Amino acid sequence: MNQQIFESGYQAYRAGDWATAAAYLGQAKDEGEISGKVDHIRGNALMQLGSFAEAADAYGDALKDESYGMVGALSTNRGRALVACGRLPEAVTSLTAATQDETYATPYKAYLALGGAYRAMGDTRNAGIAYRNAAIDESNPDPSTSLRKLGACFMELGRPADAVESYRTALDFSTDTRVQNSVYCDLALAYVASNQMSEAVDAFDHATADGTLMLSPEAKASYDAARNAVAARSGDRKMSDTEDFLAAAGYGSYEIDPLDPTGATSGNLMPSPEDTGFFSISEEQIVKDDRERRGGRGGKVVVVILIILVILAGAVGFAYYQGFGWPMQETVVQRLFEARTNGSDINNYIASSLEETAKKQIEALVPKGATVSITGVERAMSKSEVKVSATLPEGGERSYNVTLIRDGIGWKVSQFEPAFVTGTDSAKLVDSSSSSSSSSSSSSQDQSSENTQSVEQPQEETAEEGQPTDDGSVTTEGDVAE
Repeated sequence: MNQQIFESGYQAYRAGDWATAAAYLGQAKDEGEISGKVDHIRGNALMQLGSFAEAADAYGDALKDESYGMVGALSTNRGRALVACGRLPEAVTSLTAATQDETYATPYKAYLALGGAYRAMGDTRNAGIAYRNAAIDESNPDPSTSLRKLGACFMELGRPADAVESYRTALDFSTDTRVQNSVYCDLALAYVASNQMSEAVDAFDHATADGTLMLSPEAKASYDAARNAVAARSGDRKMSDTEDFLAAAGYGSYEIDPLDPTGATSGNLMPSPEDTGFFSISEEQIVKDDRERRGGRGGKVVVVILIILVILAGAVGFAYYQGFGWPMQETVVQRLFEARTNGSDINNYIASSLEETAKKQIEALVPKGATVSITGVERAMSKSEVKVSATLPEGGERSYNVTLIRDGIGWKVSQFEPAFVTGTDSAKLVDSSSSSSSSSSSSSQDQSSENTQSVEQPQEETAEEGQPTDDGSVTTEGDVAE
């Protein structure tokens, strides 16, 4: 092995220069040489670049080095890469091998990826089994993610009662407020499917209490249906804010229902014209009464206009708080891809606070000529995430996680990361935290938004698995790319 070329590639990897790292590491080995360490790190760099087929080959080469070991970590990484490029049966074989490695310290990672592969193949039952194994793995720091996925499988299998138990257990293990809100939303939908409407309303109330979760149209419809069902049972219905405003302005307080003039339903009989004295009054009185009525209507019109303005102002403020803006997050991301394809300046869509190196890295990652579709959006007041699926001109698809920050009333891109997608499950490739592995939720996401699996990055403070330490040895705790 050419140690100098390897060191150059490794330093580029540590600096996040994935393209340079992959190029150097691909030249570091002598012809016919086997080196698990080189191919492991090269596979990680290729995953960051979205070159999933090449990454799978690199991990496969690393597995040939029996002295390197780490079968569980490498098989998991290879399985994820195979899922990302659509080779699902091969992915299942690789991930199953990872779960059978008794020396693998974190098998839950393999089970999570295996569940995603089975789900993409339409095998919901085996996906659920994999997610259950991930949830009960004692090394799993976040069982709530696995339990949510298990709950989604139960819903697909038509077992909402079991889904309820999965989501309720997931709440016991989740601490992040945004995640809890998403779990409560999933739980509410399971309650609706179980015809437990009161429980569904309570769960939806929990999910939306702090205003940070934007319900999908389907979830909102279920929420409304659950509330209507509860109101019908109690014989009561809560007035909307608009109805309250109009009632305060004197509208809607009719003693007689115009749609029930005979009083058959209300019991109030609408008087006949003869009883009103209309035909016995003078022309002057008619003109006077008409002026008074017009004046009264004018006052009420002013009140209604003021009410509408107040409602609109409140709606604008609420929309800003919920993460809406102009242009919207989806539009900014689509224009970013279009600018890259057209050769325009993409800096118009990138946060000005980023350093030039970060801006250039985003520009390098955005593919030219891609056809883009937005697969998910998680909105918040100051920071949002957009999940993107891009069909490349040469064929194949890649997925990306795009982070945006508020810029006035609009949005600018602050982070652009390649990700690989398993059906409705997406796997996030970059984790800026110092932990060895993390999972987070979305919108949606299956949206059941679905949650993300992070790729572990080498840390400056501690040596990572498969990375050379100061004395040239290789650590064996954790795994690099998961």
